[in-house]
Amino acid sequence: MDSQQEADLIRRIIDHDKQLFSALVDRYKHKVYGVIRGMGADHQDAQDLAQETFIRMYRFLPRYQEGSSLSAWVYTIAVNVTKDFLRKRRPIPVDVVEGMEETDKGITPEQSVLEKEMKRDIYRHLKCLPENYRLVLLLKYTNELSYEEIIKITGFSMGQVRNALHRGKRRLKKELENKGELAYEIFF
Repeated sequence: MDSQQEADLIRRIIDHDKQLFSALVDRYKHKVYGVIRGMGADHQDAQDLAQETFIRMYRFLPRYQEGSSLSAWVYTIAVNVTKDFLRKRRPIPVDVVEGMEETDKGITPEQSVLEKEMKRDIYRHLKCLPENYRLVLLLKYTNELSYEEIIKITGFSMGQVRNALHRGKRRLKKELENKGELAYEIFF
């Protein structure tokens, strides 16, 4: 869906065609869930926080500025909902991100299994990183957001985003090596 199609969809939702909102939820639900899990919420809390994200998204949809990145706006809401939740509650360590959507990229079943194992290893070790590193890495590599979108979501400067990516990757690689696990060249 391109930005014009998104804008048309949003206008139709705002104009009381509320059933269409499910298309936006379907588009973002797995990635929102992944960001929330990556920030430290357990499975049940991540489901609740994702639902809260979409409730807020629906409520504030009329305030969405056409032409700006919808994905950045959605992730900003998810990050803020999760930060509010984690401030009120002790963070729960990330173990394995479950339920993330797997897309068929034309890879063999063996490659798919290896890719899943790699993701599990990386997510398991993300808990060792400071929150700002973990968040920037998740937004960049899990959700494939641009630097500009990450800046909008986090409020960091370009230098802070680049620094967090660089230091986060370096610390994650070191953590994986210290645990005797592979340093995945694809990621680094």
